[in-house]
Amino acid sequence: PFFVNRGGLPVDEPTWERMWRHVGRIHPDGERVAQRIRGAADLPKIPIPSVPVFQPSTPIPERLEAVQRYIRELQYNHTGTQFFEIKKSRPLTGLMDLAKEMTKEALPIKCLEAVILGIYLTNNMTTLDRFPISFKTHFSGNYFRHIVLGVNFGGRYGALGISRREELMYKAPVFRTLSELIFDFEEAYRRCWHTLKKVKLGHCVSHDPHSVEQIEWKHSILDLDKLTREDFRKELERHARDMRLKIGKGTGPPSPTKDRKKDVSSPQRGQASPHRRNSRGDRRPSGEKKPADSKAMPDLNGYQIRV
Repeated sequence: PFFVNRGGLPVDEPTWERMWRHVGRIHPDGERVAQRIRGAADLPKIPIPSVPVFQPSTPIPERLEAVQRYIRELQYNHTGTQFFEIKKSRPLTGLMDLAKEMTKEALPIKCLEAVILGIYLTNNMTTLDRFPISFKTHFSGNYFRHIVLGVNFGGRYGALGISRREELMYKAPVFRTLSELIFDFEEAYRRCWHTLKKVKLGHCVSHDPHSVEQIEWKHSILDLDKLTREDFRKELERHARDMRLKIGKGTGPPSPTKDRKKDVSSPQRGQASPHRRNSRGDRRPSGEKKPADSKAMPDLNGYQIRV
């Protein structure tokens, strides 16, 4: 059933080729099995989740619930094969084309795909601010990564996403501050016996689906091993304030050049204060060594392992 979409139609060729290679590796007769399934005419019809459509009068919280319900209906991808290749460096317009493909194929997704889909499905909610939130946790000697789409409506924070764990995806927009939202995720991780190590916060994403700008995934990188609890809270609120200022000025995503000047001249940054991302190639050094090739996208591979 993974070789046809939920409507019984063949999936696009690149996606099919990726799945075929996976089957070929794990099954001695994988190619013939895949072709037999793909050509079968008597496969049961699998319900296709309907992309939510809203009336202009539908409140934003209800729209968010409907978007999350749609993401959940696609189901989490447990197959070990990622059906959609997401390159974070792609412009927003390219990622939106990929999200449209996701709605067409209706295949199971993982957390990074859910973030792209969440952006696509909320583009017409212009009063809603969207920004990526990434988590790095530690459990039983291993590190795990997860990402959700943070949202802010009317001064209240929430999140959209997908996870194996119910408490690590959707959060209704009821949190008064960004720190309250992040602390709620931290407590959810604690209940799963995970220790939160890092939080990476991006800036607000444009509502223009044809924008050629890239999503700023890591404007603030907060290392909990290097921050006190109070400093962690302050940095979260500082990031929230930065987003409000950018939105208030109507400038959209920040200019890397302008941010570089601001960060260099800022007298308020102390040694314990985490570095703000100045440009897409400039990141704060952490306790871990940076890979030699930053364009190899280690984070994307990291998302293969998540809670």
